[in-house]
Parts: sequence; structure tokens; C-alpha cells
Amino acid sequence: MDNWDEIRTAFQVARNGTVSGAADVLGVHHATVIRHIDALEERLGVKLFQRHARGYTATEAGNDLLRVAQTTDEQFSQLASRIKGQGAGVSGELTITTLAAFSSLLMPVIAGLQADYPALRIRYLTGERLFRLEYGEAHVAIRGGAAPDEPDNVVQALATPQMHLVAAESYVAQHGLPKDDADLVNHSFIGTDDPQSRAPWNSWITQLVPSDRIVFRADETAVMAEAVIAGAGIGFLPSWIIKDGNFHEVTEARAEWRTPMWLVTHVDLHRTDKVQAALKAIKQAAKAWDA
Repeated sequence: MDNWDEIRTAFQVARNGTVSGAADVLGVHHATVIRHIDALEERLGVKLFQRHARGYTATEAGNDLLRVAQTTDEQFSQLASRIKGQGAGVSGELTITTLAAFSSLLMPVIAGLQADYPALRIRYLTGERLFRLEYGEAHVAIRGGAAPDEPDNVVQALATPQMHLVAAESYVAQHGLPKDDADLVNHSFIGTDDPQSRAPWNSWITQLVPSDRIVFRADETAVMAEAVIAGAGIGFLPSWIIKDGNFHEVTEARAEWRTPMWLVTHVDLHRTDKVQAALKAIKQAAKAWDA
């Protein structure tokens, strides 16, 4: 197909249901819309629309075209978002995505970026799903666990913070602490609701703690941390949380519980000024995250 204007016109006719509505959206004369539809139908050899007094209704073939055009339109919108991030200078919108559990680490970094670059606007997106950098959903991602392997991304090791198995003071006051590994079965634990979790500490807890003793499960690490802090059970917290709270370590922290953190950018935006400014600030702060 060598005339995308005709497809774009057909998409708008299908979306609006009338020639005049499509003409208004496209900023063209209604005769141009009719000419594009007639030419496209002739080229494809099928009727894309049923004409009637109220307007145009897509045929089965027209609906097929609408689905393809909708996908194309969305991809162009995502591309536009990526292109907006390619401008020179540290200004405009910068989208950062990460797990909510890392927020306390990143808030000082973000505040510093905005102080240094007043023209910068931050979008901060958290969630367990992976935001698609290749579709412009974010400029910078901070991820935990296994190394990301999506194509066309620049992946850099950021930090490997230590996780600790701890109980809050309120839990210890009511239940005490396990005497040894054999006594773990007599205590309550906080765990993940994801059976496929590859968190380094998850394999340890599932091997030593019966499933019925994991009394609270959640699908976000930040929620699990809040449960441990509230005294709902024994669980894993990173160093940056336990240093500011009143917690008891259940057992000595182990090297295999460390959770790798990764800094991820898309190759197309990696060297832009705003992304480089963000990477520099995050890397500088991360030097203290390995404790």
C-alpha cells in the first residue's frame, strides 16, 4: 500500500461514522474524504463501508482495516512520545518507572534533579508490570531481580542492596523470635503472592517455611514491607528501611539474599541530555545503596 492518506481517511470515517466528521478531524474538504474512500475501495477490490442516510457503517472488511489502523495510530502516538524526549536540553517531561519499594531511595534524587533543572517535569510510574520503553512509556526504568533482557535497551548494573529477615518490635513483643531454623514453623511470615517470583530471598523462605505459615501475601513488594513494619509477621526488608526503624534480625543476613537493581534506558533516548542527567544523578545516589 503506497497511499497512507487513504487509510488514515478510512480510519477516521470508521471512527466518526460520517464523511463530515472525518473531514473535520482531518482538516480537509468532504469531497476529499469521499475521493479517498472510493480510491481505497477500488484498489482493494472490496467495499469498506455501507452508505446510508445517517452516514457510513464499516463492513467486515472495513472493521478489519479499522483494527489495523487503530494499532498503527497508537504506535504513532507512542512514537511521538519517544520523539518528544529527544530534544536537546534538560527540560520537558521525564518519565521514570520503578517498583514502589524503591521510592524512598529515589525521591531525594528526583527532588535534586528538579532543583538543578527547573524546566524538568517528572512523571513517576510504579507497578509490578514492565513499562515498555520501546513504546515510549518511560525514559528511565529502575528494576530489581534478574537482569532485563528486552532488545534495544541499555541495561546497567546499579546496586545490589542487602535484604534482611526481620521482625518488628510489635511482633517480637507478642510472639518472640524463632530460636533456630527448626522453630520457623511456629511463626508467621510475610511473602509474595507471585508463585513465579524470582526474588533471591523467595526461594529461601519457600524451602524453610511451610506455606500455611505465610499468613500474609501481597503482589507488591512495598505492601509486603508495610506488613512487616506493622508487625503482621516476619519478612524481608532492605537495609535502607531497617536502619531507620526498630527491628530485630531473625538470622544473619546472607549474601544470596541481595537483590540486584538495574538501570534501563532505550537505546534511542539513552544519550539525550535529560536522560543522561537522570542517569548521572541516580548512579551517584546508588553508591550508598549497597549497604
